[in-house]
Amino acid sequence: MTKTAAAPAKRVENKASNLESKPFSVFERMIAWRYLRARRRETFISVIAGFSFTGIMLGVATLIIVMAVMNGFRSELLTRILGINGHLIMQPIDQPLEDYADLIKRVDEIKGVNFAIPVVEGQALVQGNVGAGTGALVRGLREEDIDKLELVAENIRQGTLEGFDGSSSVAIGTRMAQNLGLTIGDSLKVISPDGDVTPFGVNPRVKSYDIAAIFEIGMSEYDASIVLMPLNEAQLFFNQEGRVQSLEIFVDNPDKVDELKAPVEEVAARQLLLTDWRQRNQTFFSALQVERNVMFMILTLIVLVAALNIISGLIMLVKDKGRDIAILRTMGATRGSVMRIFLMTGAAIGFTGTLAGVVLGVVITLNVESIRQFFSWLSGTTLFSPELYFLSQLPAKMDLGETLTVIIMALVLSFVATILPAWRAAKLDPVEALRYE
Repeated sequence: MTKTAAAPAKRVENKASNLESKPFSVFERMIAWRYLRARRRETFISVIAGFSFTGIMLGVATLIIVMAVMNGFRSELLTRILGINGHLIMQPIDQPLEDYADLIKRVDEIKGVNFAIPVVEGQALVQGNVGAGTGALVRGLREEDIDKLELVAENIRQGTLEGFDGSSSVAIGTRMAQNLGLTIGDSLKVISPDGDVTPFGVNPRVKSYDIAAIFEIGMSEYDASIVLMPLNEAQLFFNQEGRVQSLEIFVDNPDKVDELKAPVEEVAARQLLLTDWRQRNQTFFSALQVERNVMFMILTLIVLVAALNIISGLIMLVKDKGRDIAILRTMGATRGSVMRIFLMTGAAIGFTGTLAGVVLGVVITLNVESIRQFFSWLSGTTLFSPELYFLSQLPAKMDLGETLTVIIMALVLSFVATILPAWRAAKLDPVEALRYE
């Protein structure tokens, strides 16, 4: 070999040796980037890398979307359930609540209590202009208390509640009005089995009420089953003259309702049965939590499968690049350098796939209701029917902590998947690789 030919080779070797002295140097990044680019004879390997990228992207996006929708469901259901039902329900044990007006004043003075309202409620059968009737929950409330329930007061679709206390009218939900063919001014027949006691037994109580207002809470179960009646009318209808069945207490922070049970019992000065919103809806929210956790674990398998594709793709790449690895080793590259090159190659697929998945997931989450309406229009059917999913719209609420968990999980799985192929590349014997080429 001439001096002119030996000099460049020596400079290249020295350059590789010098660059190798720094981990993740420009030299290593350059080689890793070249291995990511597709050439004609490496098309199959490139296809595997593309599937790995797509799998991670779709897995991350799916996780973000599903968790956001489930968080949205929980948040919306919680808002609507707590918007019309008290956070803490006080029911008497030894004596009826006849002094409820004075008791409400004492409860309202407790720090952390927003307001308390008296309630008379009972099950009844209601009939309208069409249909055979349906079951309903009749709730007797004062007009001033309905005004405090913003979820109801701010969602009156038809009519008005002005003068509600002095009338013999009721307010019903939009779905009940549709099902029974009712509108403002029509009569709603309310039938209760707890009627007047006669020598021949208990006669059902039947009375008709005019429709004063139609509200829409946004939760199909409530809009189809709740009838709001003036408190004094409900007391007469359910034989509760001069008293109420319970006080519903609304607090500033529903998650800290346990802290208020002792002060409420103290000001009540009687035996009480106190139940909070978590106890009354424990089965429902526990089921949501279990479903959420199981769904997260199932969808994580999508990212895991994509990570396994990274392993297979890199193993094939190592096998295809055996000669190149041998040349790099003979030029002075260490085992650590070779391992870092393939670590960067696999990590690049995982990182870009995760980044693309986050962008895709955020975009779909922010437009999930529009997407639902589009596919409903395209298919001619109602996706996520309110009768089955309780809500009239598909909610989505992203949680920063959960999103970061998904990102970290995807990046960790992608990085772990590159360790085995990178280790095999580093352990490759240059002499054996060149011998079988």
